[in-house]
Amino acid sequence: MNAQTERLQLQGAAGRIEVLRDAPAPGQVLRGVAVIAHPHPLFGGTMDNKVVQTLARAFVQSGWQALRFNFRGVGATEGVHDEGRGEAEDFLTVVRECAPEGPLALAGFSFGAFVMSQALATLAPTRQIDKLVFVGAAASRFQVAALPPELHERTLVLHGEHDDTVPLAAVMDWARPQVLPVTVVPGGSHFFHGQLPLLKSVVLRHLSAT
Repeated sequence: MNAQTERLQLQGAAGRIEVLRDAPAPGQVLRGVAVIAHPHPLFGGTMDNKVVQTLARAFVQSGWQALRFNFRGVGATEGVHDEGRGEAEDFLTVVRECAPEGPLALAGFSFGAFVMSQALATLAPTRQIDKLVFVGAAASRFQVAALPPELHERTLVLHGEHDDTVPLAAVMDWARPQVLPVTVVPGGSHFFHGQLPLLKSVVLRHLSAT
């Protein structure tokens, strides 16, 4: 958290949703709102995960307001784990309550990338999405939804070469039918140990592209 971080509580279908909102520095032009989803809650995933925090910092540095939220049963968020269904519903609640209009970006890490893809399937037909970031997408464990072709140029798919939680091959199998490029971090692990500055720089480069 930083001096511009605000703690929010929203009302979702299963009860309270705990949210952190990170704002750009005062005076910085606001580009829009980014909603970021964290890794699997049954394996210790929270909105304070280091990769999720790195994504938030990259968005904030690029002028986006960054929203992180805890999935059901994590921290102060009520409810129980729902295998992605309720989590996607809560993702949509965060968008509806905190970013009802204007430029919108979505990001997710691991299980969070799967949840984000499910929320995107609902949002894409009615809402313009300006930027998408998939990190360590859990394509070997869940049915990550395919992306609308018109969003490919706005999408970054980032994966570690030596990810031992989600094999790179699984992400390639997901991306190949879509002809969707994948950016591979050489030597990268699932949690990008020792490579978070590189992760941030790659995301910053994506966010700066028009």
